[in-house]
Amino acid sequence: MNKAELVKAISEKSDLTAKNAEKFLDSFVEIIVDTVKKGEEVNLISFGSFFVTDREERTGRNFRTGTPIHIPASKAVRFKAGKGLRDCVAKR
Repeated sequence: MNKAELVKAISEKSDLTAKNAEKFLDSFVEIIVDTVKKGEEVNLISFGSFFVTDREERTGRNFRTGTPIHIPASKAVRFKAGKGLRDCVAKR
């Protein structure tokens, strides 16, 4: 499902116009991005959590030449599915 399909589904489920559904989706994503950027966690009960984790520096390998390369420490955004979402997928 892409953004246009998601906007259409939101507008059909919520009786919003497509334009308002797109504004809602853009606002929702912006709020999650801003919150995670601050290092805070976003928890949506039964759906999941968005949070930041630290990656340690490590040594990798150039897949073409096989030479070792240094990979610096970084931060990564993670999503952990909540129990409700996991259960829905498992019942498929």
